[in-house]
Amino acid sequence: MKNKGIFFQTIGTAKNNRRHLHGFSFIEVMVVIIILGLLSSIVGVYLFDSAEKAKADATKTQIKGLETALDLYRLHNSRYPSTEQGLKALLTKPEVGVLPKNWNGPYLRGKNLPEDGWGSPYRYLSGNGNNYEIISLGADGIDGGTDLDADINSKDL
Repeated sequence: MKNKGIFFQTIGTAKNNRRHLHGFSFIEVMVVIIILGLLSSIVGVYLFDSAEKAKADATKTQIKGLETALDLYRLHNSRYPSTEQGLKALLTKPEVGVLPKNWNGPYLRGKNLPEDGWGSPYRYLSGNGNNYEIISLGADGIDGGTDLDADINSKDL
């Protein structure tokens, strides 16, 4: 019978030891949460910057596409649309200013003019029909700026 008592005491002690081995302490869990939070904030900032740079790159690509359409417009009409006619002259035949005699558009696909990467319309300026300028005001939507807020100009591409 003594042996039987020792056996049950051993099982009881093993059960108590197992209770202390299960789970993590509150501090261990908090350390893991803090580490995960720091990692996600670092990755989040990196991804946000990449998304904003992608918008700037998409805007530059769209400006180059508009330049191609404007060059085709000039090939047909011997001049670029005036500032008054704007980029809409690439979609519908202008009814103001010097009317193009050989308009053969639309020169862009779709029914609407493209917007820059931040959802704003492009500025179009043309002085004498021999040159033009397409401008995106950047992420902030106002003149000037630096980094992602800087204006993107067709003359700088």
